[in-house]
Amino acid sequence: MKIVEVINVDFSLRHFLLPLMRGLRARGHEVVGVCADGPLLAAVRAEGFRIETVPMARSYSPRAQWRAYRALRDLLRREQPDIVHGHMPISGFLARIAARRAGVPRIAYTCHGFLFNQPGPWWRRGLAFAMEWIGGRITDVHMTVSDEEAADARRLRIHRKSIGIGNGRDPARFHPDPAARRRIRTELGVPEARVVVIVVSRLVRHKGHPELLAAMQQVDAELWVVGNRLDSDHGADLEPYFAASGLGNRLRRLGYREDVPALLASADIFVLPSHFEGLPMSVIEAMLTGLPVVASDISGPREQVQDTRTGLLVPPRDVPALAAALRLLAGNQALRTRLGRAGRERALLRYDEARVVAHTLDLLGL
Repeated sequence: MKIVEVINVDFSLRHFLLPLMRGLRARGHEVVGVCADGPLLAAVRAEGFRIETVPMARSYSPRAQWRAYRALRDLLRREQPDIVHGHMPISGFLARIAARRAGVPRIAYTCHGFLFNQPGPWWRRGLAFAMEWIGGRITDVHMTVSDEEAADARRLRIHRKSIGIGNGRDPARFHPDPAARRRIRTELGVPEARVVVIVVSRLVRHKGHPELLAAMQQVDAELWVVGNRLDSDHGADLEPYFAASGLGNRLRRLGYREDVPALLASADIFVLPSHFEGLPMSVIEAMLTGLPVVASDISGPREQVQDTRTGLLVPPRDVPALAAALRLLAGNQALRTRLGRAGRERALLRYDEARVVAHTLDLLGL
């Protein structure tokens, strides 16, 4: 069968869809990836996947979305796939509408976080809900990465059979690695005894970097910030927050990295103080690596992190609570070890990439 996988940008395809595309190919299907053009697609194409680009825009601009819709519709008419599988709120909505218009026989959607659950103006949340509700009317297989948001979809009648499938990462890539820890710390000049807190995410406001920088002023540890800001990201520039952090040489800006498994293995605590999430991959990666996780008590992370058992949950935007959680872990190696081991066991049971991909393919009937 021919399956077209549609997502917004190259970053998302490279980091979220590639395992699923590999799984489809391993089961003997033809798979075509579709997203906006970008440099990260080179690695995907190097694996032999065909990628088609369309002018996707992460915005509510009617003109931009009309261009993307027309390009998708024309592409699907040419490809005549058996299944179209859309991802992310806007690109997933356009993919389903275009698939319906192109006469695709089976339409699937995976929600990676409902935008109407994200803080913001009422009109934007209302528009996001309307897109999900309309899209749900023409969706044969409706999935969310979060169990909580699958329940939202059923309760709000977006789709009465929505299923939470989770997210997954490869335990062969993400695991404790003493050799990598020694190598990375030597390269960066970080003593073994120094406690390192690491955050891996895009540099956008809702990931909670300003709160984290403020909290770290009260924590005897070093902070590694891994990730960058995508060209398509919106919202406030975070550079003033970094410039005013006062952390000095306790702050390392490492940017976008391909060696995230080694960096995680070199750290002691993982933190993600987001305001909004789906089911963050970075938390799964940290758990598989055996790190205790400090995360916001919001949809997604609270499914992953068992408070006081595998990590610590704190209210979003609460700097004192975040600082207290980080101080507690920074000062207690035995607690870090206990929570990290329990987190790894939980991740191996719930978030093994192979099982999540297999379950998704079964739901798609493939």
